[in-house]
Amino acid sequence: QVQLLESGGGLVQAGGSLRLSCAASGRTGDGYCMGWFRQAPGKEREFVAGITWNGGRTVFKDSVKGRFTISRDNAKNTVYLQMNSLKPEDAAVYYCAAKATYRPFVYTALGEYDYWGQGTQVTVSS
Repeated sequence: QVQLLESGGGLVQAGGSLRLSCAASGRTGDGYCMGWFRQAPGKEREFVAGITWNGGRTVFKDSVKGRFTISRDNAKNTVYLQMNSLKPEDAAVYYCAAKATYRPFVYTALGEYDYWGQGTQVTVSS
């Protein structure tokens, strides 16, 4: 079992930045593809960004390319989502997810992930 805890959400003005963190605990010795998803009110949860177990490959939702970056520090069992130039449409609850795999592939489907955090709220004022 792996437990994921997100932090770093909050209220920011449009154009501002936030850095989300996802700390993993429990069975962290295996390789995990990590993903960030988000869910706005009345909308389905959607993939935002993902990173392979060793950080060798990253994938982003088209609308966040060039504004968001994802990184990981395996020594700290933590994954980060740096969000710059935030827009009101980025407002949502952001979730961290983990899939146990050593494959050099970023999974983008919700159903592929094994573990989920509780989420952190991101609010962007216009």
